Amino acid sequence: MTARILQNPWRLLLAINAAVIVGVFVHKIQLPPYVPYIHLLVDYHFGFIKRALIGAIVALFTAKVPVWLVFAIGGAAWLVTAALYARLFQKTFGFTARTLPLFVFIAGSPFFLKNFMHTLGHFDIYGCALAIILLLMPAGSLLFVATAALFSIVLVLIHHIHLLMYVPTIITIVVIRHYLAYGCNRSNVAFGITALAVVSALFFAAQFWGTMPIPEADFVAYLKTRMADPSRTDLLQFAYIWYQPLAKEISDTWGRLPHNSLGVPVFALLIWLHTPLWRFFANLIGALASEAHRRLVLAALIGVSFAYLVMFAMVFDYSRWISNWAVCMFLILHGVKMLPAARETTPIPSEDRTTNIFGLILTLIPRVGIVRPF
Repeated sequence: MTARILQNPWRLLLAINAAVIVGVFVHKIQLPPYVPYIHLLVDYHFGFIKRALIGAIVALFTAKVPVWLVFAIGGAAWLVTAALYARLFQKTFGFTARTLPLFVFIAGSPFFLKNFMHTLGHFDIYGCALAIILLLMPAGSLLFVATAALFSIVLVLIHHIHLLMYVPTIITIVVIRHYLAYGCNRSNVAFGITALAVVSALFFAAQFWGTMPIPEADFVAYLKTRMADPSRTDLLQFAYIWYQPLAKEISDTWGRLPHNSLGVPVFALLIWLHTPLWRFFANLIGALASEAHRRLVLAALIGVSFAYLVMFAMVFDYSRWISNWAVCMFLILHGVKMLPAARETTPIPSEDRTTNIFGLILTLIPRVGIVRPF
């Protein structure tokens, strides 16, 4: 029995991942939900402002926001995302003994569901969930492109940084699933360009005209009226982010760069531990039937990665950004698998010793973090 587990440990690693996720959740609910909580308080009471959509939706249902709602909404978003990804994996690869190592490397990655549990209540997961929906839904009509545009608008209204975080991946999914699969014509190209222009315009409006129009003291006073417990003023310490201009964000990021860059070797190590997965991804791209498709996929990967480099220069939550970059790579991998291939790609080997060791290490890493590693 023990020898069989050592030879093919992937079911055990899956169970360990589930236990780790429970442990991360227990740890998370013991931490103060600073930023996620204040995002539930901010709405459009004073007009159009950035980062206010989720709070505006919450305001439709309750006038007072309890702290536990952060975990309720965040937990529901996590469960939905996990279920959506399981359905996507089943659709793309199927659940078999041959595909189990691939599932463990993706779903069990500390970049993915485990880190989303650690960042419970943050807005990152919404981009992932909507991108997965686009990978699951039919893509043959302009309704698909319109849905992608609507999702991108929603994400920018949740937080404008989604223009760099998940909108490039959504664009990649649209190109792969609609334009490459069904071809380009004047109407769908014009529609796509128009949709991109609208999303970009909304981003600039949120970035440069979405600041709070009243003094910060008045803003904080309003937020207290929406708190179930107004005495918890410690939860309002991040109100300044609705006033902070882009130049100040960049200045703060570069001021912290020498210290935060110490985590880069750790990020590099974590990426290297995913080598069996990246090798499988490279083989998928190499197996595509069309040379044009291969080039476009490589260009998309470079474009998505460049968007994250820009984000790294603007905001210093490096652990979150590198984790979401990896998630975007995972999702694009699924999109590539949906393109016509000239040959079958061999799954990640289930009995390779190095692969097993890497899978075990990634399984035991509970998360990547928010700013610095772990």
